[in-house]
Order: sequence, then C-alpha cells, then structure tokens
Amino acid sequence: MTARVLVVDDVFANIRLLEARLSAEYFTVVSAMSGPQALEICERGECDIVLLDVMMPGMDGYEVCRRLKSAPTTAHLPVVMVTALDSPSDRLQGLQAGADDFLTKPINEIALLTRVRSLVRLKHLTDELRSRSAGTNGLGLPDALVSAAAEDGHNGRVLLIEDRPNAVERIVSALAQHHVTEVEASAENVVSRLNETGFDVVVFSMAIQGADPLRLISQIRSRDRFRNLPILVIVDAVDDPRLSRALDMGVNDYLVRPVDRNELIARATTQIRKKRYQDRLRENLQASMELAIIDPLTRLHNRRYLQTQLSSLFNDEQVRGVAISLLMVDIDHFKSINDQHGHDAGDDVLRECAERFRGLVRSIDIVARFGGEEFVIVLPDTDTYAAERIAERVRSAIDMRPFSVSSGTKTIHVTASIGVATRSGSGVSGDALFKLADTALYEAKRNGRNCVRQAA
Repeated sequence: MTARVLVVDDVFANIRLLEARLSAEYFTVVSAMSGPQALEICERGECDIVLLDVMMPGMDGYEVCRRLKSAPTTAHLPVVMVTALDSPSDRLQGLQAGADDFLTKPINEIALLTRVRSLVRLKHLTDELRSRSAGTNGLGLPDALVSAAAEDGHNGRVLLIEDRPNAVERIVSALAQHHVTEVEASAENVVSRLNETGFDVVVFSMAIQGADPLRLISQIRSRDRFRNLPILVIVDAVDDPRLSRALDMGVNDYLVRPVDRNELIARATTQIRKKRYQDRLRENLQASMELAIIDPLTRLHNRRYLQTQLSSLFNDEQVRGVAISLLMVDIDHFKSINDQHGHDAGDDVLRECAERFRGLVRSIDIVARFGGEEFVIVLPDTDTYAAERIAERVRSAIDMRPFSVSSGTKTIHVTASIGVATRSGSGVSGDALFKLADTALYEAKRNGRNCVRQAA
C-alpha cells in the first residue's frame, strides 16, 4: 500500500534520512521545513499522512498538529509526531494536540513503516467516506465534515480485556475521568460481550492468560460488525514480535507497560474520536441514501425507488410468468381537505394513510408514495382475485375509521379510490401494468369514488 507522506522538519538531513527509508518502501515523500509550509501542503490535499517534527522555530509541531486537527478539511489527516523528546509529558502534550502517534528519535525503521502503513489504511477508508459525504452537500443535510471534526471523544464506552486485578484497577480508575469502562477477564467471553452492547474502543492486554491474543484479535476483526471498532493493545515491551503482527492485523494503537495514566486517557480518547468521526460520515451517507429513495413525509419509498424496483422485478427471470398485481390508490377530494382544514391536516392524512398501508401488506410487497395524494402498492405473486381482495381491505381501512388531524383536535372522514391491474403472464411490461392500473383508477373515480376497479 503506497501513499504520499509529508515529512516536516527544519533540519534537511533529517528529511533526507526519512525520505530514503520511505522511498525504499515505495512511498511518495513530500517535504516541508516549517509549520506554515506544512499547513499549506495539507490544505491543498497533497499528502496522506504527516510525519511532524516537534522542535521547530516559529511554529512548533504541537501548534501545527492543533491547527490540522481543528480544521474540517484536514482533521482526518493522520499525524505522527517525530521527536527526540520521550518523556510521558511530551507524549501527552502531542496526543492532546491531536497526534495519532509518536516516534522517538533515533527512529526504529520497523516501527516507522508499521505505523505509517496502519495509519494510511485508516486514511484511505476515511477518504472514501469523506468523498461520498461531500457528494451529499446539496441535499440540505448538515455539513458532516464540520460536525465530525468537532467531536471531542469523551464519554466513550470502553471494554477492557485484562485478567490482572491490579492492572484492571489502575486502568479503570484512569479512564473513569472521561469514559465508562467494562471489564472482561476471560478471553472466551470477549466476542459475546462485544455482541451484547456497542463499545467505542477495546483496550486489550496482550499478556492475558489462557488465550492467543493474536487469534482473538483475528476473531474480532473477521466480523463485519467489529471491522471499524478501535483496538488499543497493551504490551510489555515495544520489541514484542506479536505487536508488529497485531498492527498488521488491524490493531489501531498500543501502549507499553508501565502504562502512563495520562497517555492511556489520551490514546483511548483519540481512538474514540476517530471512530466517531467515521461514524458521523457513515450516518451522513446513510441519510443521503434515504433521501434518494424515501419520501420524507410518509417514510414510504418514493417514485424513484418504485420505478427502479418495478423494472427490476419485471426483468427477474425467477418471476417470469408469475402473477404480479399493482394497486393505484388516490385519496378522494384531497384538495378540499387542504382547503378546509389546512395543509398540516393534509399531511396528517397522508402520514396516517401510510401507516395503515404498512399494516396491510407483506414484507415482499412494495408500498410507495407516487406523488401528491397518490400511492402505489406492488404485490408480487398475487393474482387478480387476491389483488381485488387486498385492494378492498385497503379501501375499507381508510374509509372505516376517521383520521385524527391538527394534533388530535379534530377528526375527518377520508375515502380512497383504487385501480387494480394484474400481469398473469410474461407479455405485460411494468410500464404497461402501471398504465392499466392508472386507467382503472380513473374508472373508479368516474363511478363515484370510494371504490375498487379492476383493469380489463
């Protein structure tokens, strides 16, 4: 996996050293020798990950990181601090500024490449979500990038997998400042615990007894539901060979014992913030997909979805020759409802009609608002006789019980006219069936409304 790596350092020799190591692994290296120059490169979208020196004149690395993480256009960029400072307070300051990880000089080449590859994988996933989210900006949804970047990562739900009581007590006490932590001491129960409830991050001790930690990580990552769940592992030493394997398998971050309390909080919070950033983008994408196929007033499928599904249904080889019926439902005198009671009352009627329709159809049936006061119900594997009976039940469900409108302050009587058409063989297309049902609907209206008519 290749990527564009921005190396930021005010010492040219350091840039050249990192460039040589990264280029040998087929990464494209971009360089900057000051904070402002790095910010400009990031704003232009010319890198996928930033290796950022802390000690620079003018604007130091902490300030550069804070600015990157606070801007919606660059908040998703992974930032790795590269520094000769290795005290817990220095790491904490960088993590609080939003850094995704730390590398201490002299840089371990294996650690460098492992962290870069891991963060680049996450960046590519985020880029895809951002791209899809950007395509929904004209749909009237809130700006997902702004709301996602504002996430602070607090009040998370943490699952701690640890069987040593002293370590459990220290970790739970530390995380209690910002998060709620649940503990699982048995590796056998981890997957079932994750299935029970939603967690924001898993903190996993690689020293847990009676289990292969790599096997357990593999089991978690192999399930679709947990693919994006952050995993933070705790190791006894950074040179543990299992750590490199764990990172390759999808572990997001690690801590080395003895665990610094503040670093634990910062790293867990960072992972929760990243997860919620991606969750916001996915929610925005889901909302945009619903807008494309769901009628916002009735929450039924809309005309676009209906036409797509109808075409697909009639082209399906498995249903060739199978009877398919279509009901065109029109609310009688709907304009007078709006005129006499107001458009809010009309909306109440449409919403209630949708609810009554849902209670009368099967899961395989398609119910859609076609437009205005017209609805369409598609009934697969339904012959003429059954379709007429269903249509009569629909008509009766509307006619038999008054509709409550205007926040329940009044009720009105509503009726509907229904046209029914059935394809009994393979010679009728979806469009032709639709036109037959529409003709039958107009016949019902000409015959006094509040009735069902079957197409010839």
